[in-house]
Amino acid sequence: MSLDEAVADARARYMESNPRSMKRHQEACGSMPGGNTRSILHFDPAPLAIGMADGCMIEDLDGHRYVDFLGEYSAGLYGHTNQTIMDAISEAMQCGVVLGGPNNYEARLSAEIVDRFPGIDLVRFCNSGSEANLMALSVARAVTGRSRIVAFRGAYHGGFLMLDDAHGQLNAPYPITLADYNDIESAAAAIREAGDDLAAVILEPMIGAGGCIPASPDFLNDLAEETRSAGALLIFDEVITSRLSMGGLQAVTGVTPDLTTLGKYLGGGLTFGAFGGKREIMDRFQPGREDGFYHAGTFNNNVLTMAAGITGLSKIYTKRSAHALNAAGDDLRRRLNVCFKKVGLKARMTGLGSIMALHFTDAPIHKPQDVAGLTPQLKKLFHFSMLERGQYLAPRGMITLSLPMGHPEYDGLVRAVECFCEDYEPLLREISCMH
Repeated sequence: MSLDEAVADARARYMESNPRSMKRHQEACGSMPGGNTRSILHFDPAPLAIGMADGCMIEDLDGHRYVDFLGEYSAGLYGHTNQTIMDAISEAMQCGVVLGGPNNYEARLSAEIVDRFPGIDLVRFCNSGSEANLMALSVARAVTGRSRIVAFRGAYHGGFLMLDDAHGQLNAPYPITLADYNDIESAAAAIREAGDDLAAVILEPMIGAGGCIPASPDFLNDLAEETRSAGALLIFDEVITSRLSMGGLQAVTGVTPDLTTLGKYLGGGLTFGAFGGKREIMDRFQPGREDGFYHAGTFNNNVLTMAAGITGLSKIYTKRSAHALNAAGDDLRRRLNVCFKKVGLKARMTGLGSIMALHFTDAPIHKPQDVAGLTPQLKKLFHFSMLERGQYLAPRGMITLSLPMGHPEYDGLVRAVECFCEDYEPLLREISCMH
């Protein structure tokens, strides 16, 4: 059996097993282009439609249950039905929503974030990581009086700033110079090219959508030095990586950015974004200041998000639980890599802690270009195979863990990967020999 034939068979089984998801997709196409309003969730022939969820489990419209290793692309840290957070939301609702004024929760949440993240002296809230990055870049340009941004090929900084080759037609019109991730010579050249017009350098300390590729400590340190020598600001996009320790990767690496953007799990599972940084920068938002910035947003202090966010940070995602979850992720990634080695498959899981991604290669991986376009058919086969075995993860192979998970879920994923390797061993060995 060829790889294309194996994918076709798996696809056919998927369609046969999920008639209600297929029907829902067809109906949705009548009112939404592509039948969805969030491109990342689509895959052919149609994505699973989720009917309900509890803990770390989801159930589709056809009644199949899955362990949720997608984790809402890292936002689902607390799982789907954490009772402590649900109680906090319910309590907040009893006092009313859309209040039109400061509420009882936002100052507590801001204080918790300032306490956790070394690079944040003051913070402002918004509604998504995408919005947080737009605000941080705009702040950097306004503070420095410069316009150009240096960013990295293959990075994703939200729906308005996609820096791969396939997307970006709708990007915000910032003048951007691109460099290669984990390559300080490339980054330094881009910084020099921007010259006196460089406002900021933005990066994730572990690139997420580009393949869960960590930045090397030397790269981060050298980049910080180059950026500040140029009189520009260093922005860490920690929308995803903020969960990799209690204070994000900046607390682990020791590299402190000028501005930090946040989102995802920090809203307790509700819509959330934030940007913050050094006091001298963020003080520009002081009301009444002649050179101050005006930052509005109806739902910036959404009472339900504020209540869920502070409850999650103060009562659930403590230093101890953050350490335990990320240690479990490191062990799971090791176990999965052992599965691939056993059958001689050229594949590996990259990442840090509770976030990882699959790549079908054994070559060194330093930047998104190292894994771009690698055996897409094999990833499709792996994805369909995992769904058949009750494991829900991103089609591109990204996995994020959640707090309700434990050894049964981790063991189940390892067994599913072992079954994939056993079922397709001849094909996988042949593909590995070809590459």
